[in-house]
Amino acid sequence: MPKEAVFTMKLEPELRDAFMAEAQASDRPASQIVRELMRDFVQRQRDARDYDAFLQDKVATARAQRAAGQHASADEVEARFVERRARLQARADANKP
Repeated sequence: MPKEAVFTMKLEPELRDAFMAEAQASDRPASQIVRELMRDFVQRQRDARDYDAFLQDKVATARAQRAAGQHASADEVEARFVERRARLQARADANKP
């Protein structure tokens, strides 16, 4: 990818010196490290927005289902799974040698 933009930023001299020393210690150009940091930041931000949108959709769906009466109490769910576990255990017991 061609590098055509220049990015100037202000930071504390101590931070700059420490960053440059670490870049040199890792045998990598500082600009390469900054590009990687920027790419990682951009990706994390996009992922966070995607997750937030996913979560909002899940909440909206759940609220709509609840409003439409498509829900079960915790006791009802537990009763269903007690029955389901019993059926699965019975099937497992039946398949034992």
